[in-house]
Formats: sequence, structure tokens, C-alpha cells
Amino acid sequence: MDIRLLDGAREDLRNGWFFYERQSTGLGDRFLDAIETDVHTLKLHPGIHIKVEGFYRMLIGRFPFALYYLYESTSIDIYAVLDCRREPSWIRSRLSKSLTPADESRSAPPAP
Repeated sequence: MDIRLLDGAREDLRNGWFFYERQSTGLGDRFLDAIETDVHTLKLHPGIHIKVEGFYRMLIGRFPFALYYLYESTSIDIYAVLDCRREPSWIRSRLSKSLTPADESRSAPPAP
């Protein structure tokens, strides 16, 4: 299964890396490692996570972040990687800018 990191999610990761790297040298790299580890597990069971604002939301294990994605039988698209400490209205606004009507059909599990 292909996993695609869309532009918005790439920017989120850059911002997260800079935030943690300012806290402590090397912490930004540990942040990216945690995301990468969890993304690999996503390949095994896509779609098991709760849905929030039209996306599946996977909580990241070692950092207070969530990964928002949609999937089809052959691919997973990651739309956002957001800090869970942000104001819920900000998260809703950010996600609403990412979701198109065509994307909404992708959020359903594939037919058996």
C-alpha cells in the first residue's frame, strides 16, 4: 500500500520539527522518527481510527500530535499532522481547508 504525504502534512511536519528542535537539539529528529514509526503501522490497519472532520485520526505515540488521513484499497493519503494541544476550532478550520468533495468518498472502507 502506498502512503503519500500531501503538501499540507509536509508543512506540518516541518513546523513540528522546528518547534521541537528549538526545545532541545535532536528532539525534532525524535519527533520525525516517532511519526515515521507510527506511519509504518498505519499500513497494517488503515481505517481503524476514529473519524474527525471527515478524516481518520491516528494519535502519535510519543508526542501530542495526530495524523489525519484518508485511504483507498491501494493508497493512504496523509493530509495533516497537527498538534493536539491546539484550539479545537483551529484544528477544524485547518482540516476543512484540506477536504474536498472528492476526498469524502475516499473515507469509506473499500468494498469487500
